[in-house]
Amino acid sequence: MLTTQRLTLRPFELADAPFVVEQLNDPGWLRFIGDRKVRTLADAEAYIEARLIAQQRRVGYSLWRVALQDSDEAVGMCGLVRRDGLDDADLGFALLQRHAGRGYAHEAARAVMQEADHTFRIDRVVAICDPANASSIRLLEKLGFVFEKTVRLPQGDEDLNLYGRARP
Repeated sequence: MLTTQRLTLRPFELADAPFVVEQLNDPGWLRFIGDRKVRTLADAEAYIEARLIAQQRRVGYSLWRVALQDSDEAVGMCGLVRRDGLDDADLGFALLQRHAGRGYAHEAARAVMQEADHTFRIDRVVAICDPANASSIRLLEKLGFVFEKTVRLPQGDEDLNLYGRARP
């Protein structure tokens, strides 16, 4: 578990299925990340097991649940992902739209990058982003990521911006 001034980040559990249904159907997620077809608690449990818990077991990191410290209310997800088509760990983050604009994504992503640098000792992290997602691009630049090129992931149908950052 990671803690910041206002947030806690921890690996997902099957009990987080109600939040995962909400997050994966949030308008911002659908617009900038895509429809994962997760509509029910059973869908969310399968997603958590196959995509989040399995990766956590396999490589030691994944997207983690981001919650407010004072209430444990889940507000988003943030972490490192191993994606087909990318050679490096990928920083991923998403907040429910109702929690956007409060600095939570930056706070969570900064903590994940410190973990990547100091605990996992990952030499290079990348991030992919929809070119129209200006707020995510600003966040990546604040974290020291630099635009490198446009990529298309396997089974993807859209071009994405790829940003990179080497361990300081």
